[in-house]
Amino acid sequence: MKTTEISIAIVKNSQNLFLICLRAKDLHQGGKWEFPGGKVEKNETPEQAMCRELAEEVGLNALSYQLLESKFFDYGDADLHLHFYLVTQFSGEAQGKLSQPVKWVSKAQLALHEFPQANKSIIAHL
Repeated sequence: MKTTEISIAIVKNSQNLFLICLRAKDLHQGGKWEFPGGKVEKNETPEQAMCRELAEEVGLNALSYQLLESKFFDYGDADLHLHFYLVTQFSGEAQGKLSQPVKWVSKAQLALHEFPQANKSIIAHL
């Protein structure tokens, strides 16, 4: 099975709230909450993919960020190489560009939302 490379933006605002989005039901792991992100395209670095996906999905431009963790995760039906970036400075107003619900939640509130299994360790890390 081919490994899919995914870049994820964990956006934290000045009030220490995190931006999360609800995945469409028809997608892999659909109906669960997630941090904005997506597939790394051909001829694109994970960093470039994170910035592009953040702009496409929620209309934000990452200004200051750092790689938190890179890890492999096997869902059985999908093999992923995940890159988690913590974005601490950005421009723009967060909105669901793909008609997906988006909201800002505290670190404690993250635990109250159902995320894909691959995100569990990074949420614990936050």
